[in-house]
Order: sequence, then structure tokens, then C-alpha cells
Amino acid sequence: MTDRIVYLNGEFLPFAQARIPVMDRGFLFADGIYEVSAVLDGKLVDNAAHLARLDRSLGEIGIRNPHSLEEWVRLETELVARNGLAEGLVYMQVTRGVYERDFAFPPADVAPTVVMFTQAKKVSANPLAETGAKVVTVEDIRWKRRDIKSVALLAQVLAKQAAAQAGVAEAWMVEDGAVTEGSSSTAFIVTKDRTLVTRPLSTALLPGITRAAVLRLAAESDLRVEERLFSVEEAYAAEEAFYTSASAFVMPVVEIDGRTVGAGRPGPLTRRLRALYVEMARAS
Repeated sequence: MTDRIVYLNGEFLPFAQARIPVMDRGFLFADGIYEVSAVLDGKLVDNAAHLARLDRSLGEIGIRNPHSLEEWVRLETELVARNGLAEGLVYMQVTRGVYERDFAFPPADVAPTVVMFTQAKKVSANPLAETGAKVVTVEDIRWKRRDIKSVALLAQVLAKQAAAQAGVAEAWMVEDGAVTEGSSSTAFIVTKDRTLVTRPLSTALLPGITRAAVLRLAAESDLRVEERLFSVEEAYAAEEAFYTSASAFVMPVVEIDGRTVGAGRPGPLTRRLRALYVEMARAS
């Protein structure tokens, strides 16, 4: 970690030298948004879509985007190169900036805080994809604008901790009996008639970039897709299940709340979609 280079407000700095003031609104109020892009073979994956979502999230909470699309790409690319990152993640965060603590927005001339760093991580050859992940369900206690990729992640932290304490990889959040999404992923099931099901987009969940890519791949492969709510009971009875994210790609789920999903191993449709996604990621 000590030799990692991070980006902070216009500078590439050694990790130990990157400091953010106490009065930063991201620290005081979680007043900011973030985005994560995967890196495979040293290249950014589906990055334009991630940057478009970053721009949308900023607009939804009234923070001006500090960089153009081209500037973001240049900064990300340089950060990847400076860290020699072959496979992993680029994390980007923008807050409303530094100002004396007050709930109302600071003056318009206060500059946003921008921080970026990389994390080395296996995203394509992830061993968990071969065995399949286990998940638990938890109550969804988040705010009502989950379509904004906010840094206010306490509910997700608690969900992840519940998963960790249960010895599983992910938590699926549930509201009114229906699965909304994972704590850091989009939830999918495959029904007995081999229909791919995932919740439709709304303010109740984040518009997953990997989700969108997988739905495109499914359509190109003539797979049946339904965007609708599905219950926890329907998930228990599914033929296959999986979740998607920038870091997990397409991750098979073999157990939910201790109940075996399908045959208890990654299913053929999930394996196919993961292979197609990795192929697309390398091509992009």
C-alpha cells in the first residue's frame, strides 16, 4: 500500500502523502458520490458507461462534474499506468468539497474534492466463480434514492458484515418480500424454464453497469429475459442464480440462506454469461 500512487485534486501522490481535510463534506456528511471501473489486461472495462453514471449521480445531488469525459479517461489511464495495474479496480470519488460544517451547500465556488486510487484484484480468474458464491438475505434499510451511487454506504456495510459473519460472499437485500439487489451487486435468478430474471430499474436500486452489459449479452444470445420483481422464495426455488458487479463480473450463486440453489454448482447459463462477459471485457 505504501508504494501506491493515488490521485487527489490534480496531483498524483504517494499514498502516505494524500491527505483530505477534516472539513471535507464527504467525511462529515457522506456528501458525495463514487464510481468503480474494472481493469483487465491493463485496460479499463466498459468505462464510458461508468463515467456516464458518475456524471448522472453528480447531477442528481447538484455537484458539478470537475472533469470532462476525456479528462477522466486520461486521469484513470495514467493512474493505472503509474501503479502498473494489470487487473483490478479504479475507484473514483467526488465530494462537495471542503467548507465549515453546515448542512446547507457551501458557496458555489467551493471546489469539489476528487480522489482516485487503484486496487489489485482478480476480476477474471476469480476462484469463487468456479465453486460458486453463497449469499444471505438481509432487510433493505437504505434511503429511497438508491439509483444514486452515494458514498453513504452504512446500510451496505452492515449487510456486508452480516455476510462476513455468516461466512458467505454477499448479502442480498430484501424489501416487502422482494429482492432489491446485493450489498454491492445486482441480483439475478434463472427460472426452471431458463428465463433470466432481474429487478427493473427504478429509484429502488442502482443501475448496474455490468447488469446492463449482461442484459445486452443475453439479448444477443436470444436468451429470455424478464425485468420484474422476484421474491426470496422464488430465489430459493431458482434453477440458477448469480450476481453482477464491476469487481465480480458474473458471479454464480449456489446457496441462499443455507438453501442450495439448483444443483448446488454454477449453472450452464451463468457460466455462459460469465464467459461472454469476460470476452466482451477483454475486447473493450
